[in-house]
Amino acid sequence: MTALPLVFDAPRRGLPPRHLADLAAADRKAAVAELGEKPFRAAQLAHHYFGRLSTDAESMTDIPAASRDRLVSELLPTLFTPVRDVTTDEGTTRKTLWRAHDGTLVESVLMRYTDRATVCISSQAGCGMACPFCATGQGGLQRNMSTAEIVDQVRAAAAVMRDGMMPGGPGRLSNVVFMGMGEPLANYKRVVAAVRRICDPAPDGLGLSQRSVTVSTVGLASAIRKLADEGLQVTLAVSLHTPDDELRDTLVPVNTRWTVAEVLEAARYYADRTGRRVSIEYALIRDVNDQPWRADLLAKLLRRHLGQLVHVNLIPLNPTPGSKWDASPKPVEREFVRRVQEGGVSCTVRDTRGQEIAAACGQLAAEG
Repeated sequence: MTALPLVFDAPRRGLPPRHLADLAAADRKAAVAELGEKPFRAAQLAHHYFGRLSTDAESMTDIPAASRDRLVSELLPTLFTPVRDVTTDEGTTRKTLWRAHDGTLVESVLMRYTDRATVCISSQAGCGMACPFCATGQGGLQRNMSTAEIVDQVRAAAAVMRDGMMPGGPGRLSNVVFMGMGEPLANYKRVVAAVRRICDPAPDGLGLSQRSVTVSTVGLASAIRKLADEGLQVTLAVSLHTPDDELRDTLVPVNTRWTVAEVLEAARYYADRTGRRVSIEYALIRDVNDQPWRADLLAKLLRRHLGQLVHVNLIPLNPTPGSKWDASPKPVEREFVRRVQEGGVSCTVRDTRGQEIAAACGQLAAEG
């Protein structure tokens, strides 16, 4: 894809115009009626957007031409312009830089495996959590993304898969992870609404299984409890990164508000309410959080708080510009995994994708 110039007039940093994906099914009918159209036009628009993954007015031949342009303009406004795509892993990892209506830049990453296709999406432009080993966190928060902006990243990825734009031919998007830019639970209302749009059956939504959606958080305990009561079946992923408060206060500054114990208690509440196993994300950093005693303490705490309803995803630290830290040596990594497993907790090392194009965990910076 040809890179587009990063030029725009009078940027207005704020949420974009109203979009069909911002609205629940009942509200879409009201929005269409406000425009003087028959309410059933809402279902037609939803069929094109969620079912056919299209925003092209010309292709909507079931809607009269006199109504088509206005409906699309008012309810399917352009949310993102692709700035560039870069690929690695022989084309099976694809990072897209998007420019929003106000010039804000965000990134999403589509990864195709032999048995699935996963898109890693952003919920905020930047991030306010300030974790020092994460490029996104070091860039600070610009703004929350709208529900529709979140959903549109998934729609775009689904279209890429459907149209065979990655090696392997046409396929289907199967998984969504909220592990791109931002802290999802800091944009709680819009993220939960986006999950519903992503998972509602067509034509009301994109029709993915809730169990194929993962929502990540650095540990906003009160929001974790709130999510547990939403009646959703998404996977909760908690970015813990160390089991002790002293170090976590530095690695994950929000820990000064919610301690490790409070985060794990909230995670247990989520597991009890949903019956879903919680994923614990742990970026392994050389000589920082990779000591054997931390592996032992991690296993002990997880067994105490979560029992069998937990799995540890060990993530070799991905390099970021100017960072003083790097990944732990493989023998240290293997010993860490062994000790966590010996402590009675499931633990595996995550397959690292996209490192060469700054598309891996902690590397998204949306640089133009």
